[in-house]
Amino acid sequence: MQETLFCLRVGQLLPYSMSDSNTTDFTNPSTFILSGIPGLEGAHVWISIPFCTMYTIALLGNFTILFIVKMEPSLHVPMYYFLCMLAITDMVLSTSTVPKMLSIFWFNSKEIDFSACLTQLYFIHCLSEIESGIFVAMAVDRYVAICHPLRHSTILTNPVVAKIGLAILLRGGMLSLPFPFLVRRWPYCKTNMIPHTHCEHMAVVKLACADIRVSSYYGLFVVLCVIGLDVIFIALSYTQILRTIFSLPTKDARLKTFGTCFSHLCAILAFYIPGVFSSLMSRFGQNVALHFHVLIGIVYLLVSPMLNPIIYGVRTNQIRDRLLRLFTHKGT
Repeated sequence: MQETLFCLRVGQLLPYSMSDSNTTDFTNPSTFILSGIPGLEGAHVWISIPFCTMYTIALLGNFTILFIVKMEPSLHVPMYYFLCMLAITDMVLSTSTVPKMLSIFWFNSKEIDFSACLTQLYFIHCLSEIESGIFVAMAVDRYVAICHPLRHSTILTNPVVAKIGLAILLRGGMLSLPFPFLVRRWPYCKTNMIPHTHCEHMAVVKLACADIRVSSYYGLFVVLCVIGLDVIFIALSYTQILRTIFSLPTKDARLKTFGTCFSHLCAILAFYIPGVFSSLMSRFGQNVALHFHVLIGIVYLLVSPMLNPIIYGVRTNQIRDRLLRLFTHKGT
């Protein structure tokens, strides 16, 4: 016997007929439920400890970078402007997801308003694309500084840096707009339970009772074309940088420059590898354990924001020296 259910579309309820007796009707169709980490609910409190620690380190580290660059006039150059953009992006990206995740782990606060879910989804994609663009800009800055040092100050002037930053911001904002609009247009039925700690794009659209290939294809387009092009530009920049490094006359100069570039490459890999892996796994990893997929998504949102201030701060002499002088001054 068929029973009449209600299919959720934003702003209205549409009659929907199905024969599945196990289908759960919506009690509050304006909200979604974030399950946390499926299969590991009993360990949520323990799992939250390392994630909370990583989030705290990310906030403190990135705020320290911003403070030091602001207070030190000698750091008001393109490299550190891009580093400040990266620090702000990392703080906003992690803050858009981690507080809600911790509230799930600590207080079992799983409900999220539909509009809030779409907003979170938008910010995750927008900030990820902005961060990718910043890595490209930083790679170009390193290329000009190492391969064309005498022209660096005339090529990357403050107006040029501002235009690059604006272009990165607009690209991320515009390319991410289709994600919430596509999610909003689908009808939702059966369940409002999202098996994740945040509103991950594919986890949300998989709840729709419609053909979601448009959402899936657009997400894949962004990963392969936009992020893929960024990776190609970064690879080309560092290829030229390495060629210049190996042509330096002294071994010490080669090792010093290579050490700086290697640490930057580690930060880039820490951002791209979990992100691309998570995106592809959400589309093609049907045989991958769900809790593993969720954990990879969390790692993507936390590891890079935590590592960036360590790599770019501790490994950068100017920031490290300024930080040491700050603590030494306070100690005296």
